Amino acid sequence: MKVLLIKDVKSLGKAGEVKEVKDGYGKNFLIGKGFAKHATEEILAQHAQDQADAAAALATEIAELTELSKKLDKCEIVITKKLGQNGHLFGAITKDEIAQSLLEQHSIEIDKKHITDKIAIKTIGEHEVDLKLGHGLHATLHVDVQGE
Repeated sequence: MKVLLIKDVKSLGKAGEVKEVKDGYGKNFLIGKGFAKHATEEILAQHAQDQADAAAALATEIAELTELSKKLDKCEIVITKKLGQNGHLFGAITKDEIAQSLLEQHSIEIDKKHITDKIAIKTIGEHEVDLKLGHGLHATLHVDVQGE
């Protein structure tokens, strides 16, 4: 009997593979426990269609992220914070403040989790912030910190 594996099965194969197994093992264990489906033509056609849809969605997402990356590389945001007596900021610029300023100034919504925190911004001046967008794509955002 041929089965299409839905989940990885140790010592048999990975999800998405079609395997030839004995009838009892296929019906009672693999299909019964939800690890596989009987590999009929309809099931295989549906699986191929699902994979094609997932690949198209992934390509669309990567194209959108590439466009966003190009847009973010050209953006500069200005953040105004209160200064202490010695000219330093009270606290540091947070990821939330960067994400909020980007939304207010350029109408680009980005999750604060995508902002890497290699260095904390604690001084006034221009800084570059690296953004991880996913799928190996990065963008650099220019942040200008000014004192009040």
